[in-house]
Amino acid sequence: MSATRSIAGANQRRDIVLDGVSKRYGTLHAYGPISFTVEDGTSVSIVGPSGCGKSTLLRTIAGLEPSTDGVARFAGQPITKPLENVGIVFQRDLLLDWRNALDNVLLPAEFRGTCDDATKERAARLLDQLGVGGFKQAYPWQLSGGMRQRVAIARSMVCHPAMLLLDEPFSALDALTRDQMNVLVQDVRQNENVTTILITHSIAEAVFLGDRVLVMSGRPGQILDDIAIPFPRPRRLSLREEPEFTEIVRRIRIHFERTGILVG
Repeated sequence: MSATRSIAGANQRRDIVLDGVSKRYGTLHAYGPISFTVEDGTSVSIVGPSGCGKSTLLRTIAGLEPSTDGVARFAGQPITKPLENVGIVFQRDLLLDWRNALDNVLLPAEFRGTCDDATKERAARLLDQLGVGGFKQAYPWQLSGGMRQRVAIARSMVCHPAMLLLDEPFSALDALTRDQMNVLVQDVRQNENVTTILITHSIAEAVFLGDRVLVMSGRPGQILDDIAIPFPRPRRLSLREEPEFTEIVRRIRIHFERTGILVG
């Protein structure tokens, strides 16, 4: 296959390609240069210390913040404005208190003018898949933190996004709820076959959810390592106890120890 045909195929698959992307705010160098490709339908985790530019990088990919140098592309086209076919979940759920769970999920469809019966059925089905189907009529203040994030994830998926961006969505949750959310997100994204990028501080979470893990340095954030994760899906939480899993976690942790981010 020629290089031209290979590139065309990648574009049709809606790959995400970053080529020498950097971000500066005046004299502050947030991240870069960074180059990597996220293939259509795969899940990539990005793990790194606070302040390394992970969230800024994610906003660049979403088209919410332009890069200073380099170019980011989606499906072969430069990302120069906010992407329409992307779902984003932030650390805060950002639910509207005056709308019930189902109506919060339907909000993106209402903005797009596509809130038909089929979309309403999909919204309800997503809430069922995420384990909050019995709370469709509940308001955010009636839900726990984990339940609110499940609603936020359903909202991000309701319009069939080509890309799902997760910016530390579980960092405010307790450990048990976080584990539950890891399994639920794995199942939903696998059912939807959506390209996913997860930003996290948790090494174990990055390995569990990713097909690859990109390890970032301290600011200015650069890629220290790109690790392929070999475990088949679906994955059980007990996988974290397996020697091969713990060895990958150790490999990532050593990067942070060598750079002084963690003390060994």
